[in-house]
Amino acid sequence: MKTNIVGMFAVASLMIAGNASAIDMPLLAKKNSCVACHTIDKKRVGPAWMDVSMKYKGATKYTYNGKEYGLEEGLIMKVSKGGSGVWGTMPMPANVPAVKAEEVKELVQFILGLAK
Repeated sequence: MKTNIVGMFAVASLMIAGNASAIDMPLLAKKNSCVACHTIDKKRVGPAWMDVSMKYKGATKYTYNGKEYGLEEGLIMKVSKGGSGVWGTMPMPANVPAVKAEEVKELVQFILGLAK
């Protein structure tokens, strides 16, 4: 009986710990070195992706270099071409052509989907 209780406690602990980090960085983020500056849930050099997702939850527009775009299109431009000023003084470096355009789009869609 005592063994069952200890086992149940261990399983419950693992389930709770698993929920805290249930979302892992996609392979594309690891492959393209996004993990050097970003994590899902904690600020590193750049903002946590969950914070980005929460900031733009429900938004439909994004202003990039003074021009308004659809949210996804604008964020793809920001990740692709780089920029600064939204999350502090550290600039986001340009990522294209090193990162393929379709991979940037997939990562932006992943990030925006975190807060849903």
